[in-house]
Amino acid sequence: MGSGALAMAAYFLVFASVHSLLADPRFKRWAKERACGALDRWGRLAFNLLALIMLLPFIFILLYLPDEVIYIAPWPAFGLMAAAQLLAAAMLLITLFQTGVLDFLGLEGRPRPGRERALVTGGLYCHLRNPLFLFAILFLWTSPIMTMNLLTFNIMATFYFYLGALHEERSLKEEFGKAYEEYRLRVPMFLPRLGCKD
Repeated sequence: MGSGALAMAAYFLVFASVHSLLADPRFKRWAKERACGALDRWGRLAFNLLALIMLLPFIFILLYLPDEVIYIAPWPAFGLMAAAQLLAAAMLLITLFQTGVLDFLGLEGRPRPGRERALVTGGLYCHLRNPLFLFAILFLWTSPIMTMNLLTFNIMATFYFYLGALHEERSLKEEFGKAYEEYRLRVPMFLPRLGCKD
């Protein structure tokens, strides 16, 4: 493993540690107690902005640190893989809008009194429980160009997405209880089902 791949692996561990800490319910409760209500309104937005800033070193590593090309897909495989990557990106956007893009990005602000967050089970969520993670993984692995640094990132990101899906499902079960447990039993985690009849 070259120095670029080692740097990628090391920084990914830093990123994952910080990201996991900020997503931990105990840390969120601790932070809310000290933020005088500000996190109720803008906490998710601040979390997303910090995550975005922390993504920048990944770009630096991919562009500027020593690397080794593993493959460049020949034509027409290159075009097919690029098209698959665009499709995965489009499906990610569709999933975001079905989830509630403003809420996901943290732009809705403080929840209105009496308004409860609804469990999303329609659209793509009718076919599988974690479409965001699935399409993110597909986007990574359909790249028509693969380098050692990118491969290192993809492997670690795939593993982290899986752990993220498990963490999110635990949080949803705590929030929605029986409704989520019934949803979990009838809808697969990653492998989409064809029909949506319950």
